[in-house]
Amino acid sequence: MNKQELIGQVADHAGLSKGDAQKAVEAVFDSVTGALKKGDEVRLVGFGTFSVSKRKASTGRNPRTGEPMTIKASTQPKFKAGKGLKDAVN
Repeated sequence: MNKQELIGQVADHAGLSKGDAQKAVEAVFDSVTGALKKGDEVRLVGFGTFSVSKRKASTGRNPRTGEPMTIKASTQPKFKAGKGLKDAVN
């Protein structure tokens, strides 16, 4: 399912126009992104938790030349599925 299909599903289930559903979906994505940028966690009970993890700098190898190179430290978004979502899928 892509973003447009998700918007269509939200519109059908909530009885909204596609324009209103698009605004709602965008607002959810923007809210989750904003919270993660601040380093906060977003918990949706029964669905899952969005969080941020920090990766330390490390040393790797260039696959073409085999030379060692440094990989910068970074922040990565994570998602852990909740019990309700796991149960619904299984």
